[in-house]
This record gives sequence, structure tokens and C-alpha cells, in this order.
Amino acid sequence: MNLEELFNQYKEQSIEGRYLTLDHIQPLLDKLNTNNQVQIIGKSVLDEPIYSYQIGTGETRIYLWSQMHGNESTTTKALFDFINVLNSGSEFAEKMLKTFTFYSIPILNPDGARLYTRENANIVDLNRDSQNLTQPESKVLREAFETFKPHYCFNLHDQRTIFGAGTTGKPATVSFLAPSYNEEREINENRLKAINVIAGVNDVLQQYIPGQVGRFDDSFNINCIGDTFQFMGVPTILFEAGHFANDYNRELTRKFIFFSLISSFAIISENDLVDNRISDYLNISQNKVVFYDFMYKNIKINYDGIEIITNFVAQYKEELIENKIHFNAYIVEVGELENYFGHYEYDGKEAVYSDDYNGFPKLNQKANFYLNKNVKFVNGLIKS
Repeated sequence: MNLEELFNQYKEQSIEGRYLTLDHIQPLLDKLNTNNQVQIIGKSVLDEPIYSYQIGTGETRIYLWSQMHGNESTTTKALFDFINVLNSGSEFAEKMLKTFTFYSIPILNPDGARLYTRENANIVDLNRDSQNLTQPESKVLREAFETFKPHYCFNLHDQRTIFGAGTTGKPATVSFLAPSYNEEREINENRLKAINVIAGVNDVLQQYIPGQVGRFDDSFNINCIGDTFQFMGVPTILFEAGHFANDYNRELTRKFIFFSLISSFAIISENDLVDNRISDYLNISQNKVVFYDFMYKNIKINYDGIEIITNFVAQYKEELIENKIHFNAYIVEVGELENYFGHYEYDGKEAVYSDDYNGFPKLNQKANFYLNKNVKFVNGLIKS
């Protein structure tokens, strides 16, 4: 199976970029709803519908949900790419539909999606509400879980650009976690199933993004939905869509999430889970906070007549303006910044810093400045 060809053939062309709301996926749901496969299973705080989509007749039940955090849309795009494959009529699709029953919630947090926020409209992180179930969206997720009774759960998220795959200097383009089910982080039969799937998917991804797969922290928190479902005895896999070089719209990362979904179900369907792959799983580099979006090295800065040679970094803020995401760069740290990397790095070679504000890089200031007064940076990048 050629994953590149599969993605190019079935990528859902109508959705792209980072801002994804019900308005964008409604036409897709309408098209898919040929025989009541799409259902409204609840309403959000602001009374937006929460949709489910079910397909397949297989004995193994797969539960997937995306955009629990409203501003994490990459996995939603990949989910629709995967759904296109399932509806393709291909031999692979027929095998998947006979093996599995897929139940997905493409956007669990439609209010957060519209507002482009992590939280819901009540400013609650749904991924910390799995026990108290104070929010309507959390209740919908739990009720669907209890009704559908899945054999596997796929918890689909995005992670920030700050994460690297260990300290290698490579970004964590895709990260995974088999969540813990207890404080001791022990591995039982159900957690081992999730671990073995992740190890198999990592084997595939290393062919495409070598060294760019991360393993998320497995500290136990019963308030997190993945930990809760693992605790309740269902193998659960956390996906985190991260950064690939120059791919801030995450269209390339989307492809690798698609590869990961296809590979997961191929592995499970082949029942290739008999091995104990704990060591392979633990050998996946742990996610580390080691990146900034911009790093400027060896810059001469004048602080009240005292000249120093130092480094500083800037980070994008993703700001929703007139229904479009704008990436605006702000200075966030000045100093040696050892063991950190920039997705964009510039060696100033002791060039003198200046700007139109304070004359030195001030925290939370827009990343608009000059080096040696003749190289102009606007929004973090050299203005040609």
C-alpha cells in the first residue's frame, strides 16, 4: 500500500489551514449522510450541534474524536481524509469496513473551534473535565463512549511548535501516548495493546520523518479523558499533531496523521499485536520543550550604554482576525538559551540590534527590528 498515493488521492480538498469550524465541515457531513450515518448527539454551550459519524459493520469498535480543543484542527482534516478512504469502495476500504465499526466525533468543541480557543465557551478545558463532567461537551463524549462500548479509543489533538523529539534538534512532528491508567504508570494488557499499535505506527513514520516522532509524557491525571478511558479498561491512543519545517498550516503534518491512522487500523486488523513492544515504545524520543519559532544568535544589544552579545527568541501567537488565523511574532526571551533551537535561526555575527520602540528586545514586543540598521526584520523574518 502506497501511503503517499493514497493521501494524494483521498485528501479532502475542501478543508485546509488551521481555522476549522462546523461551517467548514457541514457540507462534508451532509454529503456523507446518505443513510443516517451522521447524527446530532448533543449541543455545545452555545447550542451548536455536536455531530457523530458512524461507518462499518465490523466487530472491532473504534471510537475517535477530534477538536476537543477548538484550536487543534489538524487531526480533523486527517480524519476526513481517512473517511474518504473508507468511502472509496477500494479493496482496502472493504476490508476496513468488514473488520471495524468506526464511530467518530469530528469536532467535539464547536464553540472553541469557532472562537479558536483551547477551551469551550465556558472557558473550561474539556480534557480536564473527564471526572466532574461539568460541561455539555464532556457529557456527550462520555455518553457516546458508554453507548458505543469501543475496543479502542483514538484521542486526536495538536501540540504546540515548542516540542522537539528529545534534544535532537528535530521537531516532534507527530507524537503519541499510551496513557497511564494508574499513578504508578504500570502496563497492563489494555495499555500494552495501545503501546504495540504506537510502536508499529512509529516503524512506518520513521520511513517518512526519521527522528521526528515523539512520545508524550505519561504522568497520570484521572481528569484527562485518555487516562480515564485507559483506567476504564479501553486501550487508548493519544495523537499529537506537531510542527514540520515551514508547515505552520499543518498540511504536511496532516498527511503524517493520515499515515498514522491508516497504519493503526492496518496493524490492528492484521492482529499484529502479539509482541511485547514496550522497549520499542520507550525508545521513541520523549517530547521536550526545546523549540522557539525564531532564534537570533550573537546579537549585540545596548542596555543603557552597556553592550552585550547575546541571543533572543520570538514566538508566533495565532490570532483570529476576521475569521482568519494570523501568525504574529512576539519576542519572548533574551539570554544564552542553551539547549534550545529555533525553527528559524539567524546568526547575527555580532550585528547591532535596534528598533522603533525601546532600542533593545523587550518581552512581548512585536518582532520588528533592525540589525546593523540595514537588515530589517518584520514579523520575525527578513523583509526583502
